Amino acid sequence: MSTLRRVETFTYRCPIATPVRTSFGTMTERAGVFVRAEDDAGVHGWGEIWCNFPAASAEHRARVLDTVVAPMVLGRDISDPAALWDESERGLHILRVQSGDAGALSAAAAGLDLALHDLRARRRGVPLWRALGGTDATAVPAYASGINPGPSALDTVAAARASGFRAFKVKLGFGREADIATIRPVAAALGAGEALMIDINQGWDVIEACHMTARLRDFPLGWIEEPLVADRPVWEWSQVAAAAGVRLAAGENLRGALGFQQAIESGILGVIQPDCAKWGGATANLRVGRAALAAGLAYCPHFLGGAIGLIHSLHLLAAVRGPGLLEVDVNRNPIREDLLAGLFPIIEGAMALPEGPGLGFEPALDRLATHLTLRTERMA
Repeated sequence: MSTLRRVETFTYRCPIATPVRTSFGTMTERAGVFVRAEDDAGVHGWGEIWCNFPAASAEHRARVLDTVVAPMVLGRDISDPAALWDESERGLHILRVQSGDAGALSAAAAGLDLALHDLRARRRGVPLWRALGGTDATAVPAYASGINPGPSALDTVAAARASGFRAFKVKLGFGREADIATIRPVAAALGAGEALMIDINQGWDVIEACHMTARLRDFPLGWIEEPLVADRPVWEWSQVAAAAGVRLAAGENLRGALGFQQAIESGILGVIQPDCAKWGGATANLRVGRAALAAGLAYCPHFLGGAIGLIHSLHLLAAVRGPGLLEVDVNRNPIREDLLAGLFPIIEGAMALPEGPGLGFEPALDRLATHLTLRTERMA
């Protein structure tokens, strides 16, 4: 038996010199909320709460965990995080409806679930990917993500290639001619065996999506991500899928097991992309990933945050496997880079798996001390 004794959060915000551009807005700083859970034996684990946009949501989500989610589980037996998740999820559903704050509650619960799975793996003395059921120790294929549009895209891809990446995802959704001008030189410069994907970040309506996906048939795309807003009706997604002639990808903006079940069963998506720090933690994301694989789809965990969530995504993909790729943001982010400090390099397009217990690394939060905006602690 393992009893949850302490839950802490650490919130950071870091200004960045080069903003990260998306069709829905621009990030001028990087934010992160890390969760530390500790049991009655002093064993701890780490999780992360999604908060990358808008950055102002970071402190709020930390407080939601501290004041709402953590009190629901402190003092409870956490030896089976999945069972605890299932029980907590029923109570949180009511609070989502009551408060209208579904995103914050879901992300806070996800961050805690991730920490509890890390804690459990550390107690067992095994890597998290093995604790989640993985058996294959080979490196996980990865792709360079978050590549800004415009002339700089070609330089960013070149730098990512030099860092070991062999697959790249570029952000579009900034106007027809601007998008074509961004993607054409990148596609022309692809080397043998390299892959190219695009992310629209929900930036098109159905008419624009059908027009643009038809124009993009000229380029060797691995998938088109979120061409529509995630909650658009199935018939719109079906139209875009028919026009595209290439796999559609989505999932980061879905919440709840039913939403993912419907997305998988629809046959519209070829790539399922849940974010473990946004909804579901390790418990639900493992289920979604395996369901996607069973349906013949690719599970590619979405992630664009700090170090802890990225490495959780690595472990989840290693446990599920299949044809999926690990998303690795290549934009400057101290909350990721300053903690990993070269621990998980990309070699020939893949990231090696850690063999240490749990996540396989201990975040040195002192490196981020000047960026700390809030710290909370709650005891059983």
